[in-house]
Amino acid sequence: MSSSGTTSAELADRYRAVLPSFLSPYYSEPISIDRGEGSYVYDLEDNRYLDFFGGVLTTMVGHNNAKVTAAVQAQAAKVLHTSTLYLSEPMIECAEKIAQLSGIPDARVFLTPSGTEANETALLLATSYRKSNQILAMRNSYHGRSFGAQAITSHSSWSSTSLSGLQVTFVQGPYQLRSPFPDLDAADYTDACVQDLSQLLTMTSAGDVAAMIAEPIQGVGGFATPSDGFYGSIKKELDNKGILFISDEVQTGWGRTGDHFWGYEAHDIVPDMLTFAKGVGNGLALSGVVARAEIMDTINVLNFSTFGGAPLAAAAGVATIDYVLENNLQQNAAEMGRRFRDGLEALAAETPWIAEVRGRGLMQAFETVEPGSLEPSSARAGAVLEAAKTGNLLVGKGGLYGNVIRMAPMLNVTASEIDEGLAALRAAVATID
Repeated sequence: MSSSGTTSAELADRYRAVLPSFLSPYYSEPISIDRGEGSYVYDLEDNRYLDFFGGVLTTMVGHNNAKVTAAVQAQAAKVLHTSTLYLSEPMIECAEKIAQLSGIPDARVFLTPSGTEANETALLLATSYRKSNQILAMRNSYHGRSFGAQAITSHSSWSSTSLSGLQVTFVQGPYQLRSPFPDLDAADYTDACVQDLSQLLTMTSAGDVAAMIAEPIQGVGGFATPSDGFYGSIKKELDNKGILFISDEVQTGWGRTGDHFWGYEAHDIVPDMLTFAKGVGNGLALSGVVARAEIMDTINVLNFSTFGGAPLAAAAGVATIDYVLENNLQQNAAEMGRRFRDGLEALAAETPWIAEVRGRGLMQAFETVEPGSLEPSSARAGAVLEAAKTGNLLVGKGGLYGNVIRMAPMLNVTASEIDEGLAALRAAVATID
């Protein structure tokens, strides 16, 4: 129990009494997270859990990472806030590192406090640069909770409003399992999606679409993962019409997919813009948008973000990026991701209600269905979530129907921790009919 004597149950009552009803904690008996160490977190009752979700892919290099913690503590003792109206070395160093790593030529970086705000900024840049309010987004997408980001979210369970100043067209995307073309091979599926895009541009646009925004792997959408080159083929169609491509790397950046540092690299393209957030601050609020200077400079009035690039978050970002690079965590994500995927595939082969395992590197998921069909089984996913918690493993849940178990171990996860997580998952699955 905490030093204050507070219990998880008491916190749950206080949560429900003061926070909005649209917020809902995981689990029938919600757990607190009081402290963490590496891949593990502890609740107020000192129960230890293996964390395979990281606060939705946000704690990326382990809880209480010594390098990140030291950087935050050192900065906290100096100054917590300045804003972009002043020169701040942590902010500038963080932006320099991100620009160099982005792969975007002549890159400029605008730092913000959340992925939602980063995507809003990307929309502002694209529509201003192209002088058009027409946006393409992918079906099954999620890009944030704000007014503009909701307009480009094609996920009915996460859509708060249909009102928008944007004209949005949703394109057939990477979620092949529930697409009109589930039985096509990868190349034919890509061709079908490109043909769909071409027809949409011909039939529904006014000819001056501003941009397409896409997640290389769809996060809230249940880690729907396209084949390599999918967005390369899509972008050729966009380039023919001068349409910008925005890669939403909020969940796929920083080596998470293992094979590449950014998700877009699997598609042999360089985006016009990318957005990032989540793991870069290892828990602190840090995000932003990277764009070519000519696009970023389309905003020619005074602008700034009060908390974007705040010294504390920027210091955490610099330390996190350095830790990822110095310890070659992209390679670890590839190696541990293969170990994890092999175990999940073996589990799925034995389980008639797991329809598909998908993802890349340390971003893996499986979709639950009614046996012998593709009818979604959100009840089974919920049961797995609860049973995993009983086995001291924390995983996530997502997908349009709430029937996908999402998992994202730390980038520095060890082989023994992967095996521990797989054993807990196997035990959880075994408790369900």
